[in-house]
Amino acid sequence: MKYSLANLLTIMRILAIPIVVVCFYVDHAIARPIAGIIFGIAAITDFFDGYIARKYGQISRFGAFLDPVADKLMVAIVLVLLVQSDPGWYVDIIAVIIIGREITISALREWMATIGDRSKVAVSWSGKLKTALQMFGIGFMVYKEPIMNIDTYATGFTLLLLAVGMTLWSMFRYLQLAWPSMKKES
Repeated sequence: MKYSLANLLTIMRILAIPIVVVCFYVDHAIARPIAGIIFGIAAITDFFDGYIARKYGQISRFGAFLDPVADKLMVAIVLVLLVQSDPGWYVDIIAVIIIGREITISALREWMATIGDRSKVAVSWSGKLKTALQMFGIGFMVYKEPIMNIDTYATGFTLLLLAVGMTLWSMFRYLQLAWPSMKKES
């Protein structure tokens, strides 16, 4: 495995997860905002690692594997934190939809790769928009404290609702694209 800046950014995103978790639980007024900021910085590296890999020829098998793993770990772990900290059922439903979609589409891509049709379910603009809405929404919800009288939790929740819409739409779109391969006899 060749080390590159792109892969280093992805690894840093994974290493940020336990820091976010610890900050989330620390009983101090600035702990949640720090957790939100660290989550946000980690989320931004998702854009940069892919950009750097493409622009500077740092695309690797390791990076292609690790990048989506890092994204899914960040989102799933922090959604679980938000579910346990917010007694409302609505955050639970959002987390179930987002995590369920990630598992479904990961399994679909793996299966499509085994039959040689992975390109039919390649990442699309809707998946990228979904990811951006999720990352901003989750980051604001983790931050929680108001910024200049703006309710960051409510803003994040609204973005996460939009992400759920994109989550469902992109999942159905991927399933629609894979359907012809699914209905073929072995």
